Amino acid sequence: MHIHIVPLSAGKPKIADESALGFGKHFTDRMFIMEYTAGKGWHSARIQPYGPLALDPACAVLHYAQEIFEGLKAFRRPDGKIVLFRPSDNVHRFNRSATRMSMPVVDEAFFLKAIKELVQIEADWVPKSDGTALYIRPTMIATDPYLGVHPSATYLCYVILSPVGAYYKGGLAPVKIWISDEYVRVAPGGTGEAKTGGNYAASLKGSMVAEERGFDQVLWLDAVERKYVEEVGSMNICFVYDGKVVTSPLKGTILDGITRRSILTLVKEMGYTIEERALSVDEIMDGAQNGRLTEAFGTGTAAVVSSVGQFTFRDRTVALGHGQTGELTLKLYQTLTGIQYGRLPDTHGWIDFV
Repeated sequence: MHIHIVPLSAGKPKIADESALGFGKHFTDRMFIMEYTAGKGWHSARIQPYGPLALDPACAVLHYAQEIFEGLKAFRRPDGKIVLFRPSDNVHRFNRSATRMSMPVVDEAFFLKAIKELVQIEADWVPKSDGTALYIRPTMIATDPYLGVHPSATYLCYVILSPVGAYYKGGLAPVKIWISDEYVRVAPGGTGEAKTGGNYAASLKGSMVAEERGFDQVLWLDAVERKYVEEVGSMNICFVYDGKVVTSPLKGTILDGITRRSILTLVKEMGYTIEERALSVDEIMDGAQNGRLTEAFGTGTAAVVSSVGQFTFRDRTVALGHGQTGELTLKLYQTLTGIQYGRLPDTHGWIDFV
């Protein structure tokens, strides 16, 4: 399929002060878009000026949440070259999410080519400061104008770009986590492993309660026993417990995080034993007090690696690391970002040049 380039009449001003970028607040001049029609397949691929979408009020995505998305980053290296981190994995996961949500898959090679071409055209938007990146958001939505619960026959797939700074205002400073046993994010057999908007909508109430109480994130427990850790609102989570790295298993209720995969690879290379098992909330709270739990950190594209300094469950609070980022957490952050920005060699084939 050919990608048509729609001319841009006038570009937006670039962000002069990259320290004020924030996350997801600014968007580039152009976007990629293509359409799907049952019986015809994907068509009308184009890179066009960024702008609003025209949707019918009865559009399926608005009523039945048939939607998926992805998140990956482009990095500018000191030599000026722009790279993507494991983009093929994101495109493959996009298709897995599409299958779970009864949506059409994309041609992975073509979609990756389209993302690269869009980033290349918008290269001037990739920020230069340390710790910044160009966030890439592929999205697919159902567009049939009907009221009826069944998969759409038409879809819109698009990619938008956003120059970003740190996800958390405090950067790598340890975050405070509230453990919720009142709300749950997903249940077994649901859509937890798909990157779909409904999962995040279900997490908003708990996240807002956490924020109102002064916490940075909410940690979700399983939906059945409300006892075992699953993931944080925007990240997978790992624990250094009895000298091993423990993280929740992929059993359909948590996202198969690409940063999680990368971190577990690095952890193994650093000589740590990995346990993929359900850690109970009691193990977390007691372990932080008796010394068995020494570090905890979240992993995700947005924040990369996020150190946890405090857990609160009901009326009990425990601290980790005396307010400092843990040794392994810091080493993992420096190693992974070192690979992304070209300060360290890529021995895994994770980097893809634009």
